[in-house]
Amino acid sequence: MQPLKTGLVLVLLAVSAPAFATSIVHVKLWDKEGVASPNSKMGMGMPANMSMATMRIKLDQTVVSAGKISFEVQNSSKDTVHEMIVVPVSDPKKTTLPYVPNENRVNEDAAGHLGEVSELDPGKTGSLTLDLKPGNYAVFCNIPGHFMNGMWATILVK
Repeated sequence: MQPLKTGLVLVLLAVSAPAFATSIVHVKLWDKEGVASPNSKMGMGMPANMSMATMRIKLDQTVVSAGKISFEVQNSSKDTVHEMIVVPVSDPKKTTLPYVPNENRVNEDAAGHLGEVSELDPGKTGSLTLDLKPGNYAVFCNIPGHFMNGMWATILVK
């Protein structure tokens, strides 16, 4: 009788395990020291040569499965504070986020703010776990000027 109970427990664990799975996305926030430009136009959806970006967000995965997703964020800058915000987007190639020029930042509420790792000092880390449905999402730094200097990336949740 004991082998049947053990087998039953193992089957239940195997069936339940995917429901608790979490995708982990490692995120690096970086910049080229001393070269940020307040006049850059490298925001999402804008025609720009992103190889010229002075700030970037690098994701180790750009496609993940729907469900719980943990963003493990590292600010690899030596002297600049950065943050990471997540918002939904319909089409990453055409979507422009609601930018407020006089504040030099994105209107987070209008963009659909889902969560963030707030200001990280240089060399510090933080994390954010969200339960995301299938769709496209943007991650970006909203410290004034950083978004337009190319500090954004997209992720597809399937």
